Amino acid sequence: MTFVQLIECRTSRPAEMDRLMDKWVTQAKGKRTATHVVVGKDRSDASHLVEIVEFPSYEEAMRNSNRPETDQVLNEILALSDGMPTFTDLEVVRDERWYADTARRFFETIAAPGPLVPLDGLITEDYHDHDPFEGRDVIGMDAMRRKLEMWRGAFDFSFLIEDQIAQGDRVCTRWLWTGVQKSAFMGVPNTGRQVSMTGTTIHRFDADGKMVEGWLQYDRLGLMERLGALDVLQI
Repeated sequence: MTFVQLIECRTSRPAEMDRLMDKWVTQAKGKRTATHVVVGKDRSDASHLVEIVEFPSYEEAMRNSNRPETDQVLNEILALSDGMPTFTDLEVVRDERWYADTARRFFETIAAPGPLVPLDGLITEDYHDHDPFEGRDVIGMDAMRRKLEMWRGAFDFSFLIEDQIAQGDRVCTRWLWTGVQKSAFMGVPNTGRQVSMTGTTIHRFDADGKMVEGWLQYDRLGLMERLGALDVLQI
């Protein structure tokens, strides 16, 4: 179970404290067992700092605490602090992460029948789409909407989300796309066929929970083959 330590202190020397944190990161590289560290400054009191350190388990936290480098940095923190820091040990009993749900909602939204609804609750205005089959990256919400409208105009389709992995500000979604062609697509006349393809998308999120960037890998060549676009190439 994830374990979190909260370290709170007050300091009149924040710049020196920040340099100490940089030094600590460098010295502990490859040794520290923490998986995630956040340092926050109180908006109403700049001298009040809070460090949130996440570990895979209590045992890993204790192993980190027993390292000689940890004692050294603790002594330096004490020297820079105005008063005694406080330490709070937390066993994480609930951890809600919303990015994966937002990614899933994105796929549901772009496949929904009817006019394409606004996407401003899902992606940023400067959304950057990396598609290996496009001549260049698609940048901006308007360009993204045009790309989606091309697909929506050619197919009635849906996504089956087969797997999702979330880490930090990124979500990887493995999906199965199934569609019925209803008009010409990429030079292929309407076949009326039901076709499918597999793909994976990695989305990067901003602090507001919106997607700012996406990387795609999908079987467009297989899709074109199923639509009969490669028949003329067969011998």
